[in-house]
Parts: sequence; C-alpha cells; structure tokens
Amino acid sequence: MEMNVWLGQLMTITMIALALGFDAFSLGIGIGLKGIRYLHILKLGIVIGLFHILMPIGGMLMGKMMSVVLGEWATIAAGVLLIILGLHMIIHSLKEEETQLFDHRTIWGLLLLSFSVSVDSFSVGITLGMFQLPLWLTVLLFGCFGAVMAMLGLTLGKRVSHSLGDYGETLGGVILVVFGIYFIV
Repeated sequence: MEMNVWLGQLMTITMIALALGFDAFSLGIGIGLKGIRYLHILKLGIVIGLFHILMPIGGMLMGKMMSVVLGEWATIAAGVLLIILGLHMIIHSLKEEETQLFDHRTIWGLLLLSFSVSVDSFSVGITLGMFQLPLWLTVLLFGCFGAVMAMLGLTLGKRVSHSLGDYGETLGGVILVVFGIYFIV
C-alpha cells in the first residue's frame, strides 16, 4: 500500500477512534459528577477500552450478515441505553431516599456502562473492512482512545462535582440524556 494512502487511512481511523472516545468521555463526565474514586476511574477506563476493542471485532463478524440493519439498530440501542442511564441518575438525584438500581462499582453496572458507550464501536466495526490498515492497529487505537477519553471524562466530572454539590448528579444525568437523544436523532 502506498504511504500516502496508509497515512490517510491512519488519520481517518484515528479520527473515528477519537469520535468513538467522545461517547466514553461524555459518559465519564456524567458518572464523575456523581463522585467516583480514582480506582474506579482506572477500572472503568480499562474495561471501556477493552469493549472498544472487542465490539468492532464483533461488528466486523456480524457485518458480513446484516450490515445495514444492524448498524442502525446499534446506534439506536446506544442512545436508548444512555437515556435510561441519564434518566435514572436524574430521578435518583431528586429522591430523598437512597435507592440504587445502577451502580458502576458492580460487575453488571460496569459491563452495562462499558457496553452502552461501546455499542457504536460495533456498528463502526461493520465498515472496517473497507480499510487496508491492520485490524490490530485499528482496534488498538479504538481501545486506547476509548479508555483515555473515559478516564478524562471521569476525572473531569469528579473535579467539577465538588463545586456543583447536589446538582452534579442531575447535571450528569441531563448530559447522558442529551447524548442519548443525539444518538437516536
């Protein structure tokens, strides 16, 4: 492959990885606004990064069968999951009693979060066959950007939450709902 074509495709894949990482960043801000420990930031970042590696591979495998239909549904599913998580955060922040339907510190909560921000990587994986870059390089970029962007968002949300007080969780929920609606529309 010619060097200019390779560099062009590398830049394209890097931009796609950055765009996919922004989902993790926005979710990270929302969760970080609730308050989160640095150990959980690291754990969430790593698991989100792994999902950003596995989901495109799964997308490539499934894309051979149902590329058009699945691509649309994957984006809608990501939006619906973010809206549900955001509404839960808003409702939870407005209630007096402590009820917790979703907890990022549990294995199921961690997996749900990671899946919700990585499902669009699945739909992107469907189209990865068009590129001539090595698969390992592509998914490694997706994973690194997903992990780093998630950790940046979580850290930013954690820092901002101290100044927002009780309204931080509500704001985080609103952010997730807005991004979820953006995915669906």
